[in-house]
Amino acid sequence: MKTFIIRSFIGIFFGGFIAVLVTNLNILFDGFEMIDGPLFLKNSVGFVLCGWFFTVSPLYFENRNLKLSQQTILHFLTVTILYLILALMIEWIPFNIMNILLTLLISIVTYTIFWVAFYLYFKNQARKLNDDLKKL
Repeated sequence: MKTFIIRSFIGIFFGGFIAVLVTNLNILFDGFEMIDGPLFLKNSVGFVLCGWFFTVSPLYFENRNLKLSQQTILHFLTVTILYLILALMIEWIPFNIMNILLTLLISIVTYTIFWVAFYLYFKNQARKLNDDLKKL
């Protein structure tokens, strides 16, 4: 529970930081003199919620009662469904079937690339640790 709360705060603060950063970059590069308050609020809440669920959802991988395949499926479904609902509600993604399917395709490809990269990295780390143990 302590880890959940700490990660929640980290995600919320990171999401808030990203919201302010994106807003400032839009003002700087698009030449806005004023920002739309309701739009800023809507997008800020979206960034904060994304920050929260993207930092809390990896807790599945710390649950040793689940197999790696179960952890991966639960994590993927959690982040994909929550992001899709949030993005549609905030209108980051237009509500039509082609955009939803494209978002799902991009999510699957991106998730697969990151999952394979992390898997190979940690497999390599485990191999190095085992090699070091054999030398003892």
